[in-house]
Amino acid sequence: MRAVLIKDGKGPAENLYIGEADKPSADNGEVLVHVKAFGLNRMDISQREGKYPPPPGASQILGVEFSGLIVELGEGVKDWKVGDPVFGLVGGGCYAEYINVPQTHIIRKPEHLSWTEAASIPENFLTAFQALVLIGKIQKNDHVLVHAGASGVGVSAIQLARIYGARSVIATTSTQEKIDWLLGLPNGATYAANYKTQDFPAVVKQVTDNHGADVVIDFVGQSHFIKNLDSLAVDGRMTILALLSGPIVDSVNLTPILYKRLHIEGSTLRSRSPTYQKDLIAQFNKAVVEKITGETGQGPIRVYIHKVYPWTQIIEAHREMEANKNSGKIVVEVN
Repeated sequence: MRAVLIKDGKGPAENLYIGEADKPSADNGEVLVHVKAFGLNRMDISQREGKYPPPPGASQILGVEFSGLIVELGEGVKDWKVGDPVFGLVGGGCYAEYINVPQTHIIRKPEHLSWTEAASIPENFLTAFQALVLIGKIQKNDHVLVHAGASGVGVSAIQLARIYGARSVIATTSTQEKIDWLLGLPNGATYAANYKTQDFPAVVKQVTDNHGADVVIDFVGQSHFIKNLDSLAVDGRMTILALLSGPIVDSVNLTPILYKRLHIEGSTLRSRSPTYQKDLIAQFNKAVVEKITGETGQGPIRVYIHKVYPWTQIIEAHREMEANKNSGKIVVEVN
């Protein structure tokens, strides 16, 4: 089969090319899917650069989310048949024509979603659902702070916070253009701040009448950590999903963590056990999927795609993400 491979095993975007790889088959409890589209994620860039190896047993081919048609059933597969349209999450291998995936890690694609819209859902929304609902334990009338608000996970978390009844959803991002976009979404942020030019803890305190944020979703790490402690409310919960600005904070006053009774938890999704991922996907499917439509749909949650690339332009797609130009998801079609 054809797949996107990496010259020399790692390197810059220019090292990506379409070549030949072994076609997988559906093992016990798995289905084989003919991939129609896959989503891009920052972990793909890290893996391409040799900084983020896939979990043990996963394909070395890039990509963790896809949409496509089932073309083969492994032994013991129930509830699925050849020809079913699905989308799903895997540990790797989506940048290819075919992928084998456990039957528990796929969701039936609703008819109203396109292949590219469906492929934009798994990693973003499952990560956001895990961070906000399972770890952040969002409650009705909570104040929520979402960093990297214009990213795929950020937009997903913002919309989820709204449907779970947040009183306010404050997003941070880096440009006025992204702020305007987030505030203009039907179920977008209720407030936004430019973290480069504004003191976001001051914005949080102003918006919440000095209550603070009950839930914080952070991807940034070092540069935001102390400000996040300042932003959090008493009994606040923060989920750390990435460390984009670095992992080391030189000096931290631990007093707010103690006296505010803060809960701070780091989380990943790709390295979680198959059982954990299965349960997460089942919960998400039951609670959220039916509420999702495309950008022009009428659902309370919508997918927002920044740009769709043919996979012959995979280098350009990676460059676009590396340049941080996207508001919403970058998706690639396999053609």
